[in-house]
Amino acid sequence: MTELETAAVVFLCLLAATGLGVIVRPLLPEEHKAHETVQLLKLVVGMLVTFAALVLGLLTASSKTVFDTTTADIRTYAAELIQLDNSLREYGTDADVPRHILRAYTAAAIASTWSQEPPPAGDYYQKTLVPGYGTDNLDSRVLGAMLERAQRYTRELQPPDAFHQKLAEEALGRFDRVIQQRWKIVEEARGSASSPFDRILVFWLLVIFLCFGLIAPRNALAMVTITLGALSIASAVLVILDLDTPFTGSILVPSQPMRDALSYLNR
Repeated sequence: MTELETAAVVFLCLLAATGLGVIVRPLLPEEHKAHETVQLLKLVVGMLVTFAALVLGLLTASSKTVFDTTTADIRTYAAELIQLDNSLREYGTDADVPRHILRAYTAAAIASTWSQEPPPAGDYYQKTLVPGYGTDNLDSRVLGAMLERAQRYTRELQPPDAFHQKLAEEALGRFDRVIQQRWKIVEEARGSASSPFDRILVFWLLVIFLCFGLIAPRNALAMVTITLGALSIASAVLVILDLDTPFTGSILVPSQPMRDALSYLNR
């Protein structure tokens, strides 16, 4: 289920809970509609609203942290690719093969991870990865195999002197950092939301809107206000889910750092 579909389900569930409250209220005995009962109901609703607002704020802050961290890590990743290319470039023409693979990897990573954006120009890389073979974002096995192949070619270099030996060792060290950074980003892209916790929050919201249906006056303005409240809650859920999944949805980690790195690699 996509982030938008989840938010739509939450919106409809909140409206359904309100509608249930509206239907149940006329069926309640008169003693359940007494002033003291309504006051108690308002106190409970106020407590739940406070808890829900606090949790929504914490979830928003947590999701924003995940998004900002992933954005920073993408910039670091792009810088690591540039530094790795510099090491291979300085080694000389013997390192052209891993350099070309690294350039093709960067272009393919951009095309597959930000598939809704125009792919990099050129036909030197695989624009369409094999379906069903782990092709989601940077965790694609095809992309991982490209990095490993470039690293293997670097290991097979035969340095003619101590200077080239040092450059080869430096390049291999940078390869290790690039691969580690790649897996760090892959893990961050999976999100940090806890499904049981999310369901508990939705349950609280359902109880709140059920109570709204029980105590709200029967007029159009009250119903419109409750509908707008449900829409606001659903939009907050959408933002939380979008931020928590940095490579899917409408709020995406920018691809510009990777595109800048590719421009440098193409020089």
